[in-house]
Amino acid sequence: MIATIIRKELSMLFASPLAWILLTLIQLVLTWVFLGRLDAFLEIQPQLLQIENPPGITEIIISPVFAMAAIVLLMVTPLLSMRLLAEERRNHTLTLLISAPVSMTDIVLGKFLGLMIFYSVVIGLIVTLCISLLLGGTLDFGLLMSNTLGLFLVAACFSALGLYVSSLTAQPVIAAIGALGVLLGLWMIDLAASEMDGWLHYFSLLKHFGHFNQGLIDTLSIAYFVLFMVTFLVLTIRRLDGERLHG
Repeated sequence: MIATIIRKELSMLFASPLAWILLTLIQLVLTWVFLGRLDAFLEIQPQLLQIENPPGITEIIISPVFAMAAIVLLMVTPLLSMRLLAEERRNHTLTLLISAPVSMTDIVLGKFLGLMIFYSVVIGLIVTLCISLLLGGTLDFGLLMSNTLGLFLVAACFSALGLYVSSLTAQPVIAAIGALGVLLGLWMIDLAASEMDGWLHYFSLLKHFGHFNQGLIDTLSIAYFVLFMVTFLVLTIRRLDGERLHG
């Protein structure tokens, strides 16, 4: 049943011009950042040759691209997640879905995984862009894999949060604004955590992603991402279960 819901979500997503427009904009922005970093690397390459153990193209080009990708996904997730449940409720199809002999877990996971498959396409295109650098140099594949894993985990957290906010309203626009507000709040935590040490540091999504961006696969950060994702998926399931119980 989860596979059926995933196929339905993907067909609806890619049938919408919004998904294609966002996919194009994401690639344009990240390609622009990629070419800008590549140009900067070529300008400073003579100076780098004079340094012992200089940073390579992975540190100078790829890491900033993935850092920008995390911010771009933060911005576009509300637009993609707003329709997952809010639009179903507005079109009165959520009632039929809830009353069907399908578990709430299957519904939530199907919608979540559908969105994550879309993000897997986005991340795959980013990785392909970065691998093109092999034509003129060598890559640190460990750092590339660390960034890829970190971006996938942070995208999963964004998606889980967006799905939960979408379950709270029947208006997709309100769902998008609410999700964007929460995600921007998390970004503000990241900025605050950059300027001070203490407990606030542990609640920052992008701060944890920063460890992966630097090539550090931190088990604490992985645990945080998984706990964050699972928490909002469980909250969404409980929200839909409550609607089923109350008719």
